Amino acid sequence: MATVVETFDSTKITNASVQFFDETGTQQAGQEFSCIGSIEGETTMKELIKKCEGVEVAKRTKPEKHDLTVSAHVPVQIVRDLFGLSNTDLKPGIYKYSQNSKGKKFVLTADVIDEFEEVTKLIAFPNCVSSTGFKFAIENGADEVAEMEVELAAYPDDKQNLYYEAFVSELEDTTIKDTWHTTFDYTLVELVATP
Repeated sequence: MATVVETFDSTKITNASVQFFDETGTQQAGQEFSCIGSIEGETTMKELIKKCEGVEVAKRTKPEKHDLTVSAHVPVQIVRDLFGLSNTDLKPGIYKYSQNSKGKKFVLTADVIDEFEEVTKLIAFPNCVSSTGFKFAIENGADEVAEMEVELAAYPDDKQNLYYEAFVSELEDTTIKDTWHTTFDYTLVELVATP
């Protein structure tokens, strides 16, 4: 029987993965993105304002996208896919970042841990792209290797959902936990009526 979580304090983010879409739109298996330092997000809201005789009388807002900032030690291939570095028309081992570079769309997943209650929450952003160009910082004599900061835009998926979460202890279907970081999509979490 599932255990309902009533209190959750985020103390750690771990076990992140990215699932890139190739040029044909096919989702690839998740790649480990394990050395993540932090993730921050804020929702961009779209406002619809109603005015009567020039005076605002009502307002509706709805989520449009998430703006995410991820700090991590990012594996080389993930950096290349994020920003569209390629070796097309170049000798083996040479990569370029150019005006024609186009980063790949991807799914971002991770585990958020509450170390006080020993609870794990799975999170997923189903439709992400890099929202800035390739940037880096190198410092001689630093005491600590700097994490790369990546800014992402997380858009809604085909079902208009921006974000998914699930507490592992509340899951009845164990296949969700097993495939969340490798092949996350709506069909994994959709409730299917039984005939």
